[in-house]
Amino acid sequence: MDFDFQTLAPDDRYKLLASTVVPRPIAWVTTLSLDGVRNAAPFSFFNALSKDPPLLAVGIQADKDGTMKDTARNILDTGEFVVNLVPRAAQEAMNATSAGVAPDVDELALAGLDARPSVKIAPPRIAASPVAFECRLHTPLTPTPNQLIAIGEIVHAHVEDAYLLDASRHYIATEKLDLIGRMHGRDWYLDTRGAFQIARP
Repeated sequence: MDFDFQTLAPDDRYKLLASTVVPRPIAWVTTLSLDGVRNAAPFSFFNALSKDPPLLAVGIQADKDGTMKDTARNILDTGEFVVNLVPRAAQEAMNATSAGVAPDVDELALAGLDARPSVKIAPPRIAASPVAFECRLHTPLTPTPNQLIAIGEIVHAHVEDAYLLDASRHYIATEKLDLIGRMHGRDWYLDTRGAFQIARP
């Protein structure tokens, strides 16, 4: 069957994309508001784009009520964000940060997450994440007024020592990171052992 994306409703396009572009890595993004409130949220419309300059992109849809998500607003306001990758051990905390809460709620505290300071930017990174990329906003794309595709330039990377095979050669024990990604539907995820479900809050 063919699907005309120029006539399909946005939610129907999303269903097709989310069910076929799999598995997708998860960007567990941490930001700070202009008032210094810590925000954390997972996004699976995400990937690396370029090595020179080192760029990654995170697609942030509008909120359910049509407004801009806190993460997108914070990135536009401050020009900084951290992409933390998600290990299986942190799946419940990651899931907790997907809940819709007010902008003045510290989502790291809400999910019981410890933070570590970044080196070159203000937003903190998540201590439970084995890999984190500090980013400055390189190019903001706003396909609609309340959506953001944030192309970030990686200015610093953190990899926990336990996952380094050979630091001098930049070799990582990728399978030991035990990272999870998104699959189809609302609740499906994937790790190196197979697919599993996490019910959304």
